[in-house]
Amino acid sequence: MSWPTRSTFPAGRSAAGLLSVSPEGELVVPLGAGDRAAALDLAAQTLAAAGVGADDRVVVALNNDGEPAGALIAEAAARVAGAAASVGPRGRMRLHTALESVGATALVATPTGAMDFLARLHLEFLLDPLDLELRHILLVGEIPSANAGAQLADEFDASVRELYADPFFGVPLAQRAPSAPTLSPVRDGLLGLAPPDKDVLLDAPYGEGVAELVVTPSWHATLGGTTLRTGHAVRLAGGEQGVPAPAHTVGEHVLVRGRWVSVPKIAAALARIDGVSRWDLRISRDGTLDAAALHVTFNRDTLVANPMWKKRIAQALYALTPVTVDVVVEEEVAEERRPGTVTDLRGHHLGRDRAQLS
Repeated sequence: MSWPTRSTFPAGRSAAGLLSVSPEGELVVPLGAGDRAAALDLAAQTLAAAGVGADDRVVVALNNDGEPAGALIAEAAARVAGAAASVGPRGRMRLHTALESVGATALVATPTGAMDFLARLHLEFLLDPLDLELRHILLVGEIPSANAGAQLADEFDASVRELYADPFFGVPLAQRAPSAPTLSPVRDGLLGLAPPDKDVLLDAPYGEGVAELVVTPSWHATLGGTTLRTGHAVRLAGGEQGVPAPAHTVGEHVLVRGRWVSVPKIAAALARIDGVSRWDLRISRDGTLDAAALHVTFNRDTLVANPMWKKRIAQALYALTPVTVDVVVEEEVAEERRPGTVTDLRGHHLGRDRAQLS
């Protein structure tokens, strides 16, 4: 395959102008003045298609640590709404204060962030979600849990839309109602489907099997002719005419709390720590938020209860990703070394090897 993935995206050392750098530091994309203007125009169109209008006041509660997504979406919202602010995910009570202070009618958040906010309003703050008088909730950046959109719509008495944002640039390209079977891109040619292991676009109506979402950022000055593999995937039942919203991920990165975590980098970091014979990265969503835990097996008894070794692993993970990954040391020892594995208890990640998924 020659279409770039997150792992094979061109090195940022050759990029010029204003650059956007992912939180883990491995993905660098150019976003100069012309590209940013085009991105803002595209994002504004998507927000308008999702129902945001001139009488709305928008609060964007997304991370913005090196990525343009939060600030870019807020700036785009200001073009179609009466007012907009990017406040970051912050503490839930402070988000509530920000919504009231702005007089927000629309909230942009991750699906789990919105669900966690709702849960805390009920359980911790004893506040009624209806008192916020939100009219729109826009979800972006994660694969939502089943019925999350319906519950948010019911609890806030608001219109709920899912936005699909290009995972390389963070620019919203398409939107849908949670009940809609497919995404609605705001322009033709931006979003498509491809087999996980072949550089060819699928034509509708589609057949059965796993397909990966691909984006062609035609709005970008230097990458406009490039087709990028997003790592988002769907299982096609056959006969679909449009692009379904992603329900899965594929490849060497796994999506946790809206962040792409590199599995090969975890493997490389653990390979440098003496005594690790095998490991399993386990991701779950038992409550409202994703949780990640690295289960590590050592090759000798003396390391199992050694707090320094556990701390070394925790520090290695902290250096790789802003996502909190708990370290769990297995009590049983295994001398035979085996490759690391990923266990996604959410059912999202289908596998690291795209060739095996076709």
